[in-house]
Amino acid sequence: MALIGYHCSHENYPPSELLRLARLAEDAGFAAAMCSDHFHPWREGGQSGFTWSWLGSALEATQLSYGMVCAPGQRYHPAIIAQAAATLTEMYPGRLWCAFGSGQYLNEHITGDGWPPKAVRQQRLREAVDVIRALWAGETVTHDGLVRAEEARLYTRPSQPPAVLGAALSNETAEWMGSWVDGIITTVKPPDDQRRFIESFRRGGGEGKPMYLQALVSYASDMERARQGAWENWRNNLFGNRIQADLKMPQDFDAVGKMVRVEEMDQYLRISCDLDQHIAWLRGDIALGFERIFVFSATQDQTALIRDFGRHVLPALAT
Repeated sequence: MALIGYHCSHENYPPSELLRLARLAEDAGFAAAMCSDHFHPWREGGQSGFTWSWLGSALEATQLSYGMVCAPGQRYHPAIIAQAAATLTEMYPGRLWCAFGSGQYLNEHITGDGWPPKAVRQQRLREAVDVIRALWAGETVTHDGLVRAEEARLYTRPSQPPAVLGAALSNETAEWMGSWVDGIITTVKPPDDQRRFIESFRRGGGEGKPMYLQALVSYASDMERARQGAWENWRNNLFGNRIQADLKMPQDFDAVGKMVRVEEMDQYLRISCDLDQHIAWLRGDIALGFERIFVFSATQDQTALIRDFGRHVLPALAT
């Protein structure tokens, strides 16, 4: 049976509100949670709470497991990420997983180190993950490459380190990650595109490894509100990672978002006021092999999604 969780979006809500939503999701029957890790939001007027501070509070305030999508190597030194994750896992054993990706210029440019091409970012990511895993294993790490470490050692480590998932959007990245990650997380795609993504992951060495899905929807009491809410809150984030990875500031995302019309939103998001439709979409994801699915509404009213999914969608998927 797949596990249905709730996605906590730091780009859209203050951390205090996200903590309230995580508690609400647990009470409604959601079995897990995950969160984003941004320095800048995707639009002016967004939020930018610090994921690693928030995770400590969330793990203490609920009994849910949590994960995050993080980009070690530029904004974060991998030794610091290794230490942060090790500390949380020592305090809350078995409840944290980490998804690592190559990042976005939106967040990483703050270091002033420029923005390398994708191939370099991927090599840097692989080196960063190797450093993180070595530190979790108790090694003293010296590494001189795209990331550098000198005689780094973690003195506080959990008995079992967190799972390392790859965060991937393209088939090429999924195949590249397949052999060296413990699992993968991606976003919603048309079914045929998603099947090709899964085939690529498995072909690259991911056969039998867990697959997680971030399932963005837009849910409201009627279709007009669901579509309008998606357009108001999510139109900046529809252009694929090839474009979005290289945009620098929230204002740049606002500029590209102006090209999207309200009536175009249905081709990008799962927009519906019909809970049976949301059940059907999620059953399709489960049939493809996703074992953890994290939902989030593009509308501002997260309470309605949590309440109504808790009452109707989660029980239907449990049978």
